[in-house]
Amino acid sequence: MEHFPLRRGIKGEDVSLDNNMSDIKNVQLSNFKRAYFIGIGGIGMSALARYFKTLGWEVSGYDKTPSPLTDALLMEGIEIHFEDWGTNIPQKFQQNEETLIVYTPAIPKNHGELNFFQSNTYQLYKRSQVLGIITNSSKGLGVAGTHGKTTTSTLLAHILNESSVKCNAFLGGISTNFNSNLITSYASEYTVIEADEFDRSFLQLSPFASIITSTDADHLDIYGDASVFLKGFQDYANLIHPDGFLIMKNGLNLTAKSSVATYGVNDSTADYSAENLRFTDGEFHFDLRFPAGEWKDLAYGLPGIHNTENAVACVAMCQKLGLTETEIRHGLKSFNGVKRRFEYQVKTPDLVYIDDYAHHPTEIKSLVSSVRMLYPNKKITGVFQPHLFSRTRDFFEGFAEELSKLDEAILLPIYPAREEPIAGVTSDVLLQNITASQKQLLSPVEAVEYLKKIKEGVVLTIGAGDIDRIVEPLKKALMNK
Repeated sequence: MEHFPLRRGIKGEDVSLDNNMSDIKNVQLSNFKRAYFIGIGGIGMSALARYFKTLGWEVSGYDKTPSPLTDALLMEGIEIHFEDWGTNIPQKFQQNEETLIVYTPAIPKNHGELNFFQSNTYQLYKRSQVLGIITNSSKGLGVAGTHGKTTTSTLLAHILNESSVKCNAFLGGISTNFNSNLITSYASEYTVIEADEFDRSFLQLSPFASIITSTDADHLDIYGDASVFLKGFQDYANLIHPDGFLIMKNGLNLTAKSSVATYGVNDSTADYSAENLRFTDGEFHFDLRFPAGEWKDLAYGLPGIHNTENAVACVAMCQKLGLTETEIRHGLKSFNGVKRRFEYQVKTPDLVYIDDYAHHPTEIKSLVSSVRMLYPNKKITGVFQPHLFSRTRDFFEGFAEELSKLDEAILLPIYPAREEPIAGVTSDVLLQNITASQKQLLSPVEAVEYLKKIKEGVVLTIGAGDIDRIVEPLKKALMNK
């Protein structure tokens, strides 16, 4: 097997924290009247923009390109522009003491607006820091982990919102039930937050309780190696309030100052375990064993072993928060999922098309194995867009192994995001090491043109880059048959 060049990062290298990160516990949001976002179109940034809009603040911002998210924000009355205005900031945002600046680390350091705010004594915070400020004044319920954060946090928020407890929630995806990434309830003391490990962002939070789904190595361009990555999760677990609790997947090597409960699927050693998984009349069902007893035949809106694990974690947390069995059962059954997480686009007896955000070998493994379980006699054709040169290099063998389990593998060019190309790291090299009998490298346009001839089987689009731009054209092409 051909290997990509070794990464050149320094083992255990750290990412320096901003000077004001240690001061966020002293920040009072009541001191501000307006918020300005640099990178407002991101999934996490847009949730915060919507939140401040609900508080009655003036909200505006910049993003590089229009998107469905920026279109939605504009419709909600948030002003957005797509050119770097430099020093030409609107007058109403030039009162620096009452204006909160929120920026994404993806913004280049030479960005004109960012430099203007930095040079004029504004209070600038990353998205993670603002979430940290919010969790300081509420009971934060974090959801962390390499995989499953978005689905788990969205499910948790849905169950809570459907119950008497309610919650606020800042989500990393668009909930199908709410058609939003923000849930607000001013009467609830709880805030559900997706605790992102990228750039060590989750270390800015103050969680009362948390779910940790997995600690498989990722973001090695940030952390250096797997041991440092795992230490990041341990540092996060140490932040959980002693009176709170940690719900973690059984087998994770983590400790906490709070109480700890474990979960799993068909796991006799876990505190909470889903058993007797089955797919009946279009619904996924399982039985739940937990320390105080057993619940039979829970119906859940999403299929797959990995999604069942996420559900068990949410049940455990909701039990500890005092929800009733009736409330939890209702929340599970009525959950419709998250955009781009095992999202059905076409579902007919002959042809199925599912779009999924999977961008790590473990996630692809879960996706393909779930599809095999649901459709054991159908051919599976997967279109995968690798996300980041560094991730493709660091997990090359895993990607090749999992993509080889497709009946037909189609690769798109690597989506670079924040990175420059790395010599020798290409989709073509990855394709050469995939052992599926049918495989090819195509452009996004070519992929849609090729796939529209498929009349039966399962089609998957997989990835976290801009592969979502072909979802609607492909859906229309397949449905037009």
